[in-house]
Amino acid sequence: MNRKTLVLPAAAGLLVPLLAACGGAEEDGAIVVGTTDQFIATADAPAPFDPAFAYDTGAWNILRQTVQTLMHVPHGGGEPVPEAAQSCGFSDKASESYRCKLRSGLTFADGTPITAEDVKYSVDRVLKIKSDNGTAALLSNVDTVETKGTDEVIFHLKTPDATFPYKLSTPVAGILSKDKYAADKLRDGFDVDGSGPYTMKVEREGEKATRFVFTKNPAYKGDITLRNDKVVLRPYADASTMGQALESDDIDMMARSLSQQQVRNLTEKPKEGIEMIEVPGLEIRYLGFNTKAPAVEEKAVRQAMAAVVDRGALVNSVYGPTAEPLYSLIPSSITGHATPFFDEYGEPDRARAAKLLKDAGVETPVKVTLNYTTDHYGAETAQEFEALKKQLDATELFDTTVRGAEWSTFRTAQKRGDYAVYGLGWFPDYPDPDNYIAPFLDSDNFLNTPYVNKVVRDQLIPRSRRQADRTAASPVFNQIQKIVAEDVPVLPLWQGKQYVAARTELNGVENALNTSSDLLLWELGRGTA
Repeated sequence: MNRKTLVLPAAAGLLVPLLAACGGAEEDGAIVVGTTDQFIATADAPAPFDPAFAYDTGAWNILRQTVQTLMHVPHGGGEPVPEAAQSCGFSDKASESYRCKLRSGLTFADGTPITAEDVKYSVDRVLKIKSDNGTAALLSNVDTVETKGTDEVIFHLKTPDATFPYKLSTPVAGILSKDKYAADKLRDGFDVDGSGPYTMKVEREGEKATRFVFTKNPAYKGDITLRNDKVVLRPYADASTMGQALESDDIDMMARSLSQQQVRNLTEKPKEGIEMIEVPGLEIRYLGFNTKAPAVEEKAVRQAMAAVVDRGALVNSVYGPTAEPLYSLIPSSITGHATPFFDEYGEPDRARAAKLLKDAGVETPVKVTLNYTTDHYGAETAQEFEALKKQLDATELFDTTVRGAEWSTFRTAQKRGDYAVYGLGWFPDYPDPDNYIAPFLDSDNFLNTPYVNKVVRDQLIPRSRRQADRTAASPVFNQIQKIVAEDVPVLPLWQGKQYVAARTELNGVENALNTSSDLLLWELGRGTA
């Protein structure tokens, strides 16, 4: 987008001085949560919280508090259940027609009634805008949206899709008002309007949001039960600063993301008044490739990197007990997991890599730059990429440079194709193997990758979605994963664990972060659970 950088006046949206102070008591009784997620509106990404654009965990964690969806996944996991809907289900055996009936009396936070037309408008809007962030891909299988009366909506799908209820539980399918969100363009800035469990006010400094106040929405009607009236979310520059705020009782909980050193310290030397909890996690990290970039266009280069990367050494030296090696896009606790990269390449093998490059006529050392984001995944990312550089350079087959950039710059450049090799993480939109495959290999994918495998895109992904029994889809996912290991458009590295640390007087902490790293602020309360 060719726009001037979005700079919001320093006074715009500021909260009253009482709310600007630190500490639980000084926050007017609100529960205060820290995060290392950064929220910035730039010229290239001026609408970070528009559901038609937002596609990162931090932004979705803002939207989940404020924008209601027809379905949602309970904090304990499992299949989606109705949220704004009273009921939802497939109305045909082929899983191509999905019908929902709205709860009665639904309104937006400003009191405007919600109808089936608002649901249709919101989904049609995402597909019409089709932002370059890959968000619309989640709803790309929608052919048409039909309404019946004011409270019934029917989604007609292009092909069968047993995962569609999960997609309706993501913020991309959030219900919006046509009065607040234009049909054909994104809503710039940080303001969000919806019918979710909270309303939100934002403090900002220039192009950065610095504080969010979530207040219980008295008009909310849905499946969620709130255990508090107000929560403040406060971004911190790094995990260390956030940890100091927890120790000094300025915040009640820190979620995304604790450093591995903090996890070690709080495990081995617990601090009085602070409790650390491990919660199930499904995060993965990987290297992505621009397969048209000269440095890695030759498949043998990518295969050679896959043959020499030592995941075990990488995890042990940088992440310790907070991660484990990953040899597939699909993590170990998800149906369909396999180990295709280990099956294909085994333990790190320089001789194998050298032969791959020689047979392909590739001159060595191959010069590559590894690009990573400095402020999105935690302090260890820089160490991780230095460790990867050391591993690759030690083979003398590669001459590696490492380059870091802030997320707002990094993500835009990655989508544009500026990077030959880049590091990204993935937190699933929903806990299904499809969501570890389609965002990387389907049409209009999250990576905006030039790599296309028509067998995967046009045959295998659609075939996997026909299986209502997701276990029955495992053989198809195994086929896909073997193709990925052969072509190496992405290189899986590790999967992570999740930790939350909180003051002991806070309860509900174990439910406040689910396996997809969704922050469920309504689960938090004070005193005895």
